[in-house]
Amino acid sequence: MKVTALDLPGLLLIEPKRIGDRRGWFSEVWQEQRYRDAGIAEHFVQDNLATSQRGVLRGLHAQEPFAQGKLVQVLSGRVFDVAVDARVGSPTFGRWHGLFLDGDTPLQYYVPPGFLHGYCVVSEHAMFSYKTTDVYSPEHQFAVRWDDPAIGIDWPLQTAPLLSEKDAAAPLLADIPAARLSRF
Repeated sequence: MKVTALDLPGLLLIEPKRIGDRRGWFSEVWQEQRYRDAGIAEHFVQDNLATSQRGVLRGLHAQEPFAQGKLVQVLSGRVFDVAVDARVGSPTFGRWHGLFLDGDTPLQYYVPPGFLHGYCVVSEHAMFSYKTTDVYSPEHQFAVRWDDPAIGIDWPLQTAPLLSEKDAAAPLLADIPAARLSRF
C-alpha cells in the first residue's frame, strides 16, 4: 500500500496494492492495523454507497458535532472528489484539494473530520463508496455552496450540475457560524 500526504493537513491519497492475473485482480481495501500504521487512527463505524449519473454534484457536506472522517473510493465510473478545510484555526482554512477517482484504479482518498466533502460525476454513471468515522446525523449535517467564490473550486463541469434541494440552497462558508465548524 502506498500512502501520499497531500497539501492540506490530514488529507491522504492511498493506493492499495492490487494483485492480478488473467482472471482479474484482488485488492485489500481496508485492514485496520495497516491503515492505522499509515496514519489513519480513527475507527470507522459506517459504510455508505451512492450511485449517480453524469453531472450530479453531491456536497459540500460536513457535520458538527459528530464530524466524520471519510475514506472514499469509486467502484465504477469516474468522479472529481473535493475536500475543503473547514476547521476553525487551521492555517489552510477555506482551501480545497480535488482529484479524480475512478473504478479502474485502486485509489482511495482519506478526508479527515472537520473537512467539507463533495464530488461530481464526470462519467455516465458512478458508484461511490465511503467509510465514515461517525454515524450520519441529519440534524447536525450542513452543506456549503458548491460554487462558493471564496473557496473557488475548479469543478470539471460542462453544464450546471444536478443538485439536491439542500445543496442548491446551501449558504456560503462565510455564512456558517464558527460554532457549527470543527476546531483544528
